[in-house]
Amino acid sequence: MKPIDFREANKTLGKSIDTNDYGIRPLRVYTDGRQCISCWRMSLKERLSALLFGRVWVDMLTGGTQPPIWAACTKPVFVKQTGDETDE
Repeated sequence: MKPIDFREANKTLGKSIDTNDYGIRPLRVYTDGRQCISCWRMSLKERLSALLFGRVWVDMLTGGTQPPIWAACTKPVFVKQTGDETDE
C-alpha cells in the first residue's frame, strides 16, 4: 500500500529524528488535534489478496507498543455535516 494525498489533508508528517531510515516518506494527513487520519491506496495485487484472505496487517515502527488505531475500507471517512447539528 502507498499513502496518497487527499482533499481534507491539512498537515505533512515526516520521519522522527530517532527513526532509522526504512524508506519513510512524508505522509499527508488530516488532523484536528485529537486524531490523525491518512489515506492509503492498494495495488491490484493487494486488493486481490484482501478480497481472498480478508486481512490487512498494520506495522508500527515504534517499538514495544502500538497507539490506538483503526482501519477502514470505505469511500471517504469524512462525513459532511448537514443542518444545525450541535454536540451534546
